[in-house]
Amino acid sequence: MGNTPEGKKSAPVLNKGEVFTSFDVSAFEVPAGRDEAWRFTPMRRLRGLHDGSAVANAQAITTVDKVDGVQVETVGRDDARLGTAGVPADRVTAQAYTSFTEATIITVAKEREIAEPVMVAVAGPGEGNVAFGHTQFRAEAFSQSVLVLDQRGSGTYAENVEFLVADGAHLTVITIQDWDSDVVHVAGHHVSLARDARLTHFVVTLGGDLVRITPTVTYKGPGGAVDMWGVYFADDGQHFEQRLLIDHSEPHCRSNVVYKGALQGDPTSKKPDAHTVWIGDVLIRAAAEGTNTYELNRNLILTDGARADSVPNLEIETGEIARAGHASTTGRFDDEQLFYLCSRGIPEEDARRLVVRGFFHEIIERIPVPAIRDRLAATIEEELTAAGS
Repeated sequence: MGNTPEGKKSAPVLNKGEVFTSFDVSAFEVPAGRDEAWRFTPMRRLRGLHDGSAVANAQAITTVDKVDGVQVETVGRDDARLGTAGVPADRVTAQAYTSFTEATIITVAKEREIAEPVMVAVAGPGEGNVAFGHTQFRAEAFSQSVLVLDQRGSGTYAENVEFLVADGAHLTVITIQDWDSDVVHVAGHHVSLARDARLTHFVVTLGGDLVRITPTVTYKGPGGAVDMWGVYFADDGQHFEQRLLIDHSEPHCRSNVVYKGALQGDPTSKKPDAHTVWIGDVLIRAAAEGTNTYELNRNLILTDGARADSVPNLEIETGEIARAGHASTTGRFDDEQLFYLCSRGIPEEDARRLVVRGFFHEIIERIPVPAIRDRLAATIEEELTAAGS
């Protein structure tokens, strides 16, 4: 069955109970819509990824640009490094771990500062095909780098993506789900932060029929820090789901989460409504004194026929913390903003565009790759044009 290491299991305790993890898909029951972890997910649209009926018949193709100081390896399932950042916590990502045939490992060398972004492209298996994948990013001690994981194409694809950030390293990762309209994509992102390590993690979800991303962050030493930024724009019929878990188990670590999404539907369409889901779980364990954490999710409803579910959760097991908080808002256009712009001679349609651009500006401007910023801004403009906003 490949690499199923016995010693690599962890189960963070949340207010909703103990999270079971395993590399073995057979250890999980087939999930149902009643299960807490799946209650927002349209199970019938998963194309059998959750019950084992989806069988790989193709491969997703991964290509990596050559950059000095960055090693790229294609390895088999028996490579001992695989699975060290985290363990699947649901049946689909366990199915992906059980089913992949080879993995890509990308390593940034110790103490290297990589000036240019490392571009990693993943092409889907093709319409009507199924594939499972595995990618691991390794930032060795005191390195600095920016990696772009750009996912495009069509098909059904489940994967695990690992991010191992060693002592004092700083890794920025921009993951882009810009799939064709037919794609079903389920991914587990596993983050492991060593002493004084820092990860800046962007998730940009723009395309696909159903996209479900589950990032999990664990700290392996004090002083670790993670900034997690998310942008998603859902159209009529699309289901985008983000489920985060940040497990603070070490002292004096920091986490900051900001996800923003816009939704537009069509009440006359026969497709399901545009639907986004954001679940933010933060656990501060008893040993995690001095923790500084905050999470924010904001959703902007542009039209009728759209729905956003947002659930922040915070569990604290020690009173010796620096800061802990969360916030969530979902609403339509700010009428005062629109009135202010229109009163200065700006047509209402242009005013609405300006409000949406401003809504996403905070996150887009933090992306350190100008070409990605321009591409995201252009895509948002296309979405607004399609909706007539």
